[in-house]
Amino acid sequence: MLHIVHHPDYATPAPPGSRFPWDKYALVMTALGETGVAHRVHVPEPAPRGAIEAVHDAEYVASVIACAVAPDIEKRIGFPVTQRVARRAQLTPGGTWLAAKLALVHGHAANAAGGSHHAFRDAGAGYCVFNDLAIAARRLLDEGDARRVLIVDCDVHQGDGTAAMTADMTDIATFSIHAEKNFPAIKARSTLDVGLPDGTGDDAYLAALEEHLPRLVDGFAPDLILYQAGVDCHAEDRLGRLALSDAGLDARDRYVGALAGRRGIPIASALGGGYGDDRMAVARRHAASMVAVAAGVRSGR
Repeated sequence: MLHIVHHPDYATPAPPGSRFPWDKYALVMTALGETGVAHRVHVPEPAPRGAIEAVHDAEYVASVIACAVAPDIEKRIGFPVTQRVARRAQLTPGGTWLAAKLALVHGHAANAAGGSHHAFRDAGAGYCVFNDLAIAARRLLDEGDARRVLIVDCDVHQGDGTAAMTADMTDIATFSIHAEKNFPAIKARSTLDVGLPDGTGDDAYLAALEEHLPRLVDGFAPDLILYQAGVDCHAEDRLGRLALSDAGLDARDRYVGALAGRRGIPIASALGGGYGDDRMAVARRHAASMVAVAAGVRSGR
């Protein structure tokens, strides 16, 4: 049984002028149904304001909730923060936290949203309002569900916000494997960064992942992994600069899941990036990713 966290409000009407694919969060659930994989849907609650403020600046949090975000920050985010966007921004970290709680019981669970790794302490950026990965990790640690959390980020873009927000937290480690020349232009410093050249394909990508990730997992010894499973490193992605195939994405996700499974570490995945004119094709990549991580966990046990 695949455990999926989803809320209907993950899919919101697109704010004026936004190019962000808001509808993909509904399409992912349709694509998951197409796979025929048995799954149970869990509905999240919004993250408590205190959990958000544990990693985000209180004034910024207040501006999001009041839909009064400064124009320059909205420009960095890439869309205006409307009432629906503000609600979604609070639901998403609640979903990643719930996926982690489910993973602690079942070994793996997936949030069908999230992976908002460009949000910083005092501002959003790059289509990210609140950083659900940092919020969920800090909440799990503060509530005693884990002693050390590793955030594994395989999005094509570096997880700069996550790295910056958790840099001084010794109980959180961050790993980012990404296209070195892609957004953001100025990179933060993760615990371990693996920057890849443009056009990197399946074999080279998987070799880099297998070379670097196990030593961080073994050295840090996390109690839980939060996995940012962006599919924008696919060769056909509109914003990616890498060249993974469908088979390459599948191998990546199965490898990360199996690594966690072999070491008995619960793993919760968040959707991450995926962009393209064919929204259903992108949704199917996300659905396949969730299925592959779960399969990897089972094979690694």
